[in-house]
Amino acid sequence: MQTPLCRSLGIDAPIFAFTHCRDVAVEVSKAGGLGCLGSAFMTPAELKEHLDWMDAKVGDKPYGVDILFNPRQPGKGAQLTIEQVDEMVWSTIPQAHRDFAEKLLSDAGVPAWPEPDRPSLRSMAYEMAFEIFEETLRHPKCKVIVSAMGTPPAEIIDAAHRHGQLIGALSGTRRHAIQHKEAGLDFVVANGNEGGGHTGAIGSIVLWPEMVEAVAPLPVLAAGGVANGRQMLAALAMGAQGVWTGSLWLTVSEAQTQPSERQRYLEASTSDTVISKSWSGKTARFLRNKWTEAWEGPESPGILSNPAQWLLTADARRRVERYGEVGHAQDVAFSGAGQTVGLINEVEASRAVVARLIREYLEAYEHLTALMPQE
Repeated sequence: MQTPLCRSLGIDAPIFAFTHCRDVAVEVSKAGGLGCLGSAFMTPAELKEHLDWMDAKVGDKPYGVDILFNPRQPGKGAQLTIEQVDEMVWSTIPQAHRDFAEKLLSDAGVPAWPEPDRPSLRSMAYEMAFEIFEETLRHPKCKVIVSAMGTPPAEIIDAAHRHGQLIGALSGTRRHAIQHKEAGLDFVVANGNEGGGHTGAIGSIVLWPEMVEAVAPLPVLAAGGVANGRQMLAALAMGAQGVWTGSLWLTVSEAQTQPSERQRYLEASTSDTVISKSWSGKTARFLRNKWTEAWEGPESPGILSNPAQWLLTADARRRVERYGEVGHAQDVAFSGAGQTVGLINEVEASRAVVARLIREYLEAYEHLTALMPQE
């Protein structure tokens, strides 16, 4: 299991864990994998607080940070401020869409946001992403940067390399993976259709070997459809140098998932997820609920493009995050999950998950070995 990428990072197992919970990231790294903290919706100050805590808890183990590198918003002859971008995007959102979203939240019994403000695209702005990245450079144990959407800018790639970080990006197509390679990235995450959140249209068993061949000798991490050691062995057999996992960590004991949301994940089957543009305006996989059904239904005013739909639904995300145990809030929750959610049926500690993956991998390897002709 000691792939070249593992050796370059000094980790024991090719298990990469994407999570929004710092506790999970630390436990995975301490168990021999690499925890990667998602920074979406964070400010640089909030990320600093998380990374300071992780530095104190992770010992001498490395970790990573996942960042949304969105392109700069162009202005007419000059850069627009974040406030100007917010105002410009808000002006494109029809009142019918605002009313539709509010009715869904009201019908689910989700209280209104208490402060007199409205959501902003600040966390999505390139300038914010650059500040987030700069904060990672102040933490020597942060050895990996991953771009969740698109190829990072050249200045980010160069700065990461100067500071000894490996930098990679997710991709759901061969074409985008080649763009990542040509830009000078150190690895690519092949994001199969089975995965949660923003995902492509190609199934993992087709995409993984295609991408391994397309970007060789660049390392590829296999994402989308990995919840046990047998699937990890399959990924490595196709040429991947590790697995990129996300849904696997939604229900672990350290995750800060709300109790009712965790229970929905545990009860979900592999057919309970849906590809929907209802949250961001881009195709992404979530647990099917009343929110995803309503936006695709006959009464929907239609889904807006990104970033308008993303900004419109930001109020729902923050309200359910705060009031997730009130009324029927989980009916309209932002519950990103891959199809592997149907294989996750109990709460485990993060360390136990890593140990289980390794044990299942070895058992599957021994099973294959036993099938070989015996002398």
